[in-house]
Amino acid sequence: MITQTPQTPQTPRTPQTAAAVPATSAVLATPPAAPADAAAYFAARLAFHTDVADVHTALAAGAADFVVVDSRSTEAWDQGHVPGAVHLPTARIPHDAGELLDPAVPVVVYCWGPGCDGATRAALALARLGYRVKEMLGGIEYWIREGYEVQTWQGPERRPADPLTAPIGAEDCGC
Repeated sequence: MITQTPQTPQTPRTPQTAAAVPATSAVLATPPAAPADAAAYFAARLAFHTDVADVHTALAAGAADFVVVDSRSTEAWDQGHVPGAVHLPTARIPHDAGELLDPAVPVVVYCWGPGCDGATRAALALARLGYRVKEMLGGIEYWIREGYEVQTWQGPERRPADPLTAPIGAEDCGC
């Protein structure tokens, strides 16, 4: 005959008791930062980055408080760029930024996409010259994937939004 040991009821995990339970997942192997540290980090992150949806929304509303810079090559620019962007390849920044950009106007720079550090290098070059600069996360790839119009050497072009990056039929993602 098999005898079972009586089970003790488990205390439900609540926000108050969850902290007392040791982390068992890889997610919490390194504990989250203290709220004040997290707030400082995320505020700093937003000072350095913006996303394609925010840039598009601002440009569509007629915002003139920043300038968009495409830091890619001429061939890449011709394939498609954000309408109204200034073309300033990273290698040309030290030579041409003073002629093309107003140092009093913040710059939003982009390159190909998340797999490319071109925008980061361009942002660094501009910051070293004294420009206030943000990097547009996702670059032209996510601009196109979210269904926004690009200007090409043949004229304007728009592709359908990718349902993996933007809600279909909605004005925005609600973030």
